[in-house]
Amino acid sequence: MIRAELGLGILGTALWIYCLLDVIMTDESRIRNLSKGTWVFVVLVTSVVGAVAWLVAGRPESSSSQGLPYKGNRGRQNDPGFPEYDRPGRYQAANPDDDAEFLRKVRERAEAQTAEAKRQRAERERLEREAVERERAARQARERELQERRSPGTTTGPDPDAPQPDGDDA
Repeated sequence: MIRAELGLGILGTALWIYCLLDVIMTDESRIRNLSKGTWVFVVLVTSVVGAVAWLVAGRPESSSSQGLPYKGNRGRQNDPGFPEYDRPGRYQAANPDDDAEFLRKVRERAEAQTAEAKRQRAERERLEREAVERERAARQARERELQERRSPGTTTGPDPDAPQPDGDDA
């Protein structure tokens, strides 16, 4: 009885270590259902239960039946494995110059971008002109204020250099 428990303990530990190393060494883009870090945590914390869960739900399927490249995908069983743009029957112009619709869209997009760039440039130049005008008006106002302070006859009190009348003439 003790031998059976010891044997099961050794098998469980071996399975746990195998699955932990398998999770760590597997490319994250091929792991199913959870992220790699989550699978490492699950296998570490839950021991044999996490190892079995990894084998059932997280381990990548064999490379012979690759599906689409997103996580959790099981793909189609009879998938011939064509890359997205190489599948048979997909229309593809051999030369972009032969695809009139493509060229028309490229031309429209380029014209729209050019018009938007011109509009933005005109707006920027208008804002710069307005800023220059505001600065010029503010500068002129400051200069006028300084001129008014410096001009004669603007003092409000008696002239200190003027002779003072004597009170003896009365």
